[in-house]
Amino acid sequence: MAEEKNPQIKERDIGVEMRESFMDYAMSIIVSRALPDVRDGLKPVHRRVLYAMSELGLSPDKPFKKSARIVGEVIGKYHPHGDAPAYETMVRMAQDFSMRYMLVEGHGNFGSIDGDAPAAMRYTEARLSKIAQEMLRDINKETIDFTENYDGEELEPVVLPARYPNLLVNGVSGIAVGMATNIPPHNLGEVIDGVLALIQNPDISSLELMEYIKGPDFPTAGYVLGRHGIRQAYETGRGSVTMRAKAEIEENNGKARIIVTELPYQVNKARLVEKIAELVREKRLDGITDLRDESDRNGMRIVVELRRDVNPSVMLNNLYKHTAMQSTFGINMLAIVKNEPKVLSLRDVLSYYLEHQIEVIRRRTEYDLKKAEARAHILEGLRIALDHLDEVISIIRSSQTTDIARERLIERFGLSNEQTQAILEMRLQRLTGLEREKIENEYRELMVKIAEYKEILANEHLVLEIISNELLEIKENYADERRTEITIGEESILDEDLIPREEVVITITHTGYVKRLPANTYRSQKRGGRGVVGMDTKDEDFVEHLFVTNSHNYLMFFTDRGKVYRLKAYEIPELSRTARGTAIINLIQIEQGETINAVIPVEEFENDKYLFFVTRSGIVKKTPLEDYVNIRKGGLIAINLREDDSLIEVKLTDGQQEVIMATAQGMSIRFSENDVRSMGRSATGVKGITLDEDDQVIGMDVVDKDLDTLIVTAKGYGKRTPLSDYRSQTRGGKGIKTLNVTEKNGPVVGLKVVRPDEDLMIITSSGTLIRTSIEGISIMGRYTQGVKLINIRDEDTVATVCRVDKSEEPEEGEESNEEGLTPPSDPDAPATAADQVAESDMDDSSDEA
Repeated sequence: MAEEKNPQIKERDIGVEMRESFMDYAMSIIVSRALPDVRDGLKPVHRRVLYAMSELGLSPDKPFKKSARIVGEVIGKYHPHGDAPAYETMVRMAQDFSMRYMLVEGHGNFGSIDGDAPAAMRYTEARLSKIAQEMLRDINKETIDFTENYDGEELEPVVLPARYPNLLVNGVSGIAVGMATNIPPHNLGEVIDGVLALIQNPDISSLELMEYIKGPDFPTAGYVLGRHGIRQAYETGRGSVTMRAKAEIEENNGKARIIVTELPYQVNKARLVEKIAELVREKRLDGITDLRDESDRNGMRIVVELRRDVNPSVMLNNLYKHTAMQSTFGINMLAIVKNEPKVLSLRDVLSYYLEHQIEVIRRRTEYDLKKAEARAHILEGLRIALDHLDEVISIIRSSQTTDIARERLIERFGLSNEQTQAILEMRLQRLTGLEREKIENEYRELMVKIAEYKEILANEHLVLEIISNELLEIKENYADERRTEITIGEESILDEDLIPREEVVITITHTGYVKRLPANTYRSQKRGGRGVVGMDTKDEDFVEHLFVTNSHNYLMFFTDRGKVYRLKAYEIPELSRTARGTAIINLIQIEQGETINAVIPVEEFENDKYLFFVTRSGIVKKTPLEDYVNIRKGGLIAINLREDDSLIEVKLTDGQQEVIMATAQGMSIRFSENDVRSMGRSATGVKGITLDEDDQVIGMDVVDKDLDTLIVTAKGYGKRTPLSDYRSQTRGGKGIKTLNVTEKNGPVVGLKVVRPDEDLMIITSSGTLIRTSIEGISIMGRYTQGVKLINIRDEDTVATVCRVDKSEEPEEGEESNEEGLTPPSDPDAPATAADQVAESDMDDSSDEA
């Protein structure tokens, strides 16, 4: 016998069941929990909390009541979910850093901007705020619909009257199934002005409304960068705005510090401070010496102390880049419109709100009209009774029961049941003349009101006028000044925007200490001066590189191992003239034992520029500059060196120039770049000069036919020789003599192509520096030992030389000071006989190896 089927069990395809059940669940979440109604800007839980507090009589003029009592009312009658969500909702409505205009007034610990949790609901108390009354105003005048609660025993509002546009004023965020909303708070006065503008001009656009509603106005103030994201959000319903903390730079005892007083919306202050500290520990932010939170009841104050050499504007910009001091608010203006989720423009939001208010005013007017007509109807009966008072009293006295009296009065005077009941309940005091006059006056006033109500219902312009007047009243009572400042400009500021464009001097020591100084730190001195101390160096350290560049240029650092690293000039710390500098390993990731032998300032990586390399063993290479545009933080291979060779010099050229090289033993060679074909970045190169066994290349420069070659020796001797004295040869030869090397002047240490209107910077191994005019250096032939350029102290030698732009001459009669300056020598005094060596008449052919 076949098994009988249970009639209560229905067969159904599981796919269909899952699909329909999930859609029902999703729509329930969307409509009943996660998204706000466009009319009052509230989610169901917010609406239930406010309504429950109203029903408990927690108006602003009443005492506070325990939060646990309120939460119990909410979840017991209206919100069939956990107590934690209901309490968290009420707490958020009481936080001045979460709500632009708080709807709940809290008493007790309701959390902090540091992320501290509120106290348990049994400890805190709450009541409605004054502005929350405007959300509930006229709710008992049948202005909105009510529906049954979850168990059918209570009624709850479907929407609140919301006498101001709360959706924009306080904003809202929520995540539903497959969609989310994120609407920022706005200034109450601006939003009301926007509604009034819409009433005046129903065809106004979202862009035109921005003349009234400038943009989001966050409770934590701060800045909004630019208006592009605001405009996009207001026109399309979706957009993104960049928020930025408010910070100021203060000077304190010669040191700068950053004071943060306002944060972006929804940024946790304690986590922000922890993040800054973490970046300092990880060396991602270098230059912060102290970090503390000095916030108190008077306001927020985060103090970031900086080192003296740190540019505070750049540090502030880096804080914006790497921390939540600058964050993004993604606007998604999604709300429930007629039980459906919809993305809305600014005009749409205000239009739907205005429709809601028109309905609220109409329903309130209808309610008032109905009440007035009912009261007038009663008064008409009382007037009839007073006009026939003796007969009415006689009928009542002669009737056996109240029902009989009612029937006889209705039959005699044609009254209604309500009028007859009012007559029967009338007190004797109403029979006095004064009371009769009051009834007449009340009746006349009611008739005027009834006429007004009917006119309002028949004229939409009057409805809009009422809405305008009531909105203006709310604006006058509750509106305040805008807190968030909307700035004009780019949403992200580059470090370059904060650094002045100026000429700077970069110095790098032999052991790798680097610093930046303004170019006017050094003043010009005459030939033979003792110089000024350029920097304090430790034992056995000396300045190896010194050059002038713009603070915004790239610096390409080439090391002896053939690698290249890159920094911006302003990233080099600016220190005092005598400071030792910052270790270069803190700025670029050079390997242990690796030294920097060339630095090239580059403004842009142009495709028609080349880098020309020279190694100590005389190898040369030419590579396009654009091959080095992408340099990793860990460096890049610039040239593939042979064993026991090292890179000593790199020059920026156009690929068609001539170069001149010099060796320590006084040999030189001049040849065209065309002799060297363009090679790849990791190529080794070709021979540039043939060296003797005990010789090595000490320098290379680019030829300019109208200029001179400057040679400087280790013992401070030097000379200028016209470049025309150096004939062009083919690369790879042994070259010609450029200086007569003797025990007196020492080996050649520097070769530069110079012009008379430049200055020469000479640095010794002890750190002594002199700046002298190149025009004051004697012009001599190739086969001479030069003249003394700097008085070298015992056991000191010239470490490096550099040509710089001509600076102003010192004032006449300038004397020495404690920093090591000496009075300039007589510019017209001839060099001593020991310094001058007669030039040889030997021609180039006799010099050639």
